[in-house]
Amino acid sequence: MHICFMAEIKNRSAYHDYFIEDKYDAGMVLAGTEVKSIREGKVSFVDSFCIFQNGELWVKNLHIAEYRFGTTNNHIAVHDRKLLLNKRELRKLENKMKEKGYTIVPLRIFFNENGYAKLEIGLGKGKKAYDKRETMKNRDIEKEIKRYLKK
Repeated sequence: MHICFMAEIKNRSAYHDYFIEDKYDAGMVLAGTEVKSIREGKVSFVDSFCIFQNGELWVKNLHIAEYRFGTTNNHIAVHDRKLLLNKRELRKLENKMKEKGYTIVPLRIFFNENGYAKLEIGLGKGKKAYDKRETMKNRDIEKEIKRYLKK
């Protein structure tokens, strides 16, 4: 029996930069070596975002490192990857994107119970600088409360 490492990689800066209103789990069109790199946790969300092109949703600038044991069949680290959602979800997201201030951000990559790599995306609205300070202040207050409750 083969037990493999199940990676879950989170985009921590997304919650710092955006108010996340809705979340969706999207499938991704990946090469075999990309899946192996994700299992090793070799993913970077820096500057990644989602965009609609011809009615399809794509994730751009998502860096999945080349697989270290990959040969000539290895994948390109940064390229556009197609996201798989049903038509109803795509229409809903596309209509929200037409509103001012909304964007679709990748939140995390994980493997579902069937072993498929999924990308959790969130419909977010950008935070202003004072909103970010408020979020940090609330997080610090919650940490202090937890610290006092442990004593």
